[in-house]
This record gives sequence, C-alpha cells and structure tokens, in this order.
Amino acid sequence: MAQDYYKTLGIDKTATASDIKKAYRKLALKYHPDKTKGDKALEDKFKIISEAYAVLSDPEKRKQYDTYGSADFQQRFSQEDIFRNFDLGDILKEFGFGGGGGFNRSGGFSSSFGQGGAKTSFSGMGGNPFFQNARPGGGGRKAPARGKDLEYEIPLTLDELINGVGKTITISQDGQTKAIEVKIPKGLTQGKKIRLAGKGEPGASGGPAGNLYIKSSPSLPQGITLEGNDILMTKDIRLTQALLGDKVEVNTPSGKTINLTLPPGTGYKAKMRLPGMGIPHMKGNGCGDLYVVVNIVMPKVLDPKQQKLIKELKDTGL
Repeated sequence: MAQDYYKTLGIDKTATASDIKKAYRKLALKYHPDKTKGDKALEDKFKIISEAYAVLSDPEKRKQYDTYGSADFQQRFSQEDIFRNFDLGDILKEFGFGGGGGFNRSGGFSSSFGQGGAKTSFSGMGGNPFFQNARPGGGGRKAPARGKDLEYEIPLTLDELINGVGKTITISQDGQTKAIEVKIPKGLTQGKKIRLAGKGEPGASGGPAGNLYIKSSPSLPQGITLEGNDILMTKDIRLTQALLGDKVEVNTPSGKTINLTLPPGTGYKAKMRLPGMGIPHMKGNGCGDLYVVVNIVMPKVLDPKQQKLIKELKDTGL
C-alpha cells in the first residue's frame, strides 16, 4: 500500500532538508533493530521510515514524489530505485549510532547501542534493510523487488492513428528477445502512452514484473502535420481561385472526398476548419478537427497573354 512519506516522518511538505534529517534521526533512534530486540512490527516500522528518508532526503527523488504522488510514485519506482545511492550504514554512522561499530566484511554496517547491546548487521545494498531480513544476526536474503518498466516507441501511419491497429512488436526483456501482440487504440497521438501491465522486466526475488509502455511516433505523409488530435492538411490552389473564390475537391485522411468552398479573397495559409474530421480521442469522446491550410501556388513563368492581363490588372491598382 502506498504510504505518505511526509506523514511517516511526521513533517509537512514544506520541510527543509535539515527538518527531514532531524525527523529521521529521532525515529531511527526509536525503531532501529538494535533497540527493538527482534520485534517484527517495529523492524517493519524502521524499514518504512528508512524508505521515506531515502526518498525525501534526495532532491530529485523528492521532486518526483511530489510530482506523481504516493501511489503513482511507487508504481514507477521499485525499492531498488528508491534506495539507489542511499547508504544506510554511512547515514547511521553520521547520526552517531553504533558506538564503535563499522562496516562488516560484506559491506554492511554493524552498530550497537548501550553497554553490551546486541549487534545488528545490514549487509549488501549499502546496508539497506529492504533487501534482506533486518533482524539481529539475520541472513542476507533479498526482499522481492518490482521489475523495471520498459518503454517502446512504435511508428504509426495516419490511418493507424485514426482507426487503430494490431501490431506485433519485438522487445528485449531480461536478456531475451520476445514478440508481443499489441492492440493500438484509436487516437494514440504523440505524447500519449498505453500501459501493458506486467510486460516489463521480471522482478527480483519473486517480485512483480514491471510494465511496458507503448508510445507512438507518427509517420505522416508530406503536407500533413498534427496538433494534438487535429489534422492540418496543406491544399494547393491557384492565384485566381484565391482572388475570386472557388470550390475545390479535398480528399480527407479518413478516405472521404468533399467539396470545399473557398471565399473570394482567401489568403495564403488561411485555415478552413472541418469539425470532427480529425483523429479520434482515446477516451472515445469525439474527434479532433481537420484544418485545410491554403497554399497559393504562384506561377514562376507567365506566357505573353498572362503578362498582358497582369499588366492591365496592375493599371487598375490591383
């Protein structure tokens, strides 16, 4: 279950780095396994406060936690991610725990409290209690850890963005190449993702697998761009059509042919909006719009008759 790291340490979201450190030191003194004498519930409490400190004491992890919130953060980050670059042994030693204790041969931290206190060793992962049984004299069995998430970028045509498609993708997972069938929904435009639960890297020590995230890389024909779910399509017209107005045929990306009315005096880059003819929204709430963007094609060479007519137009002040 997701925990609120701020509540765990008894601080608020405006706490400074110094406030966080003081709060953890106070709780660590109370719940450290050397103090709790093998009480499993209190050992678990020590693990929880250590996890909270590992996140909130790291500026980047704290920023991610504040951005995503408790539940989403713990979906995105495994315990291995949370405790990366976090050495509990060094931290406890800095706080004055251990009275002569130090690193044991396996790289963990040994500390003792009081006179003749029982000695506790945390080995591996920089002395991180989450990766083993944190109890006096305990072994080095690692706790289950969630696998890493994977991300795959898939090229999609405009037709596939509009109608959806089934794809077979090949990914590298746990050192092996695997083929996975993926159903791409309508509207998977750039920036959007779909999640395939449990299709990421396998977890460690029996932990759950991570997720696979699929995102699109639209492959568009020349003259077409996207803005969210709106399609912008360039349409070439003649100068006379722009000046006098006309009806032009437009072949829409969905396969329909429509007659579009150009008003007299249509300007260069004018946008003609066709509502609801863009890309469907993934949630099924309608579609974006299609914009026909006018491109007035100017002739590079005029024949004698055209030159004469243009000069006459010039004389009228046009």
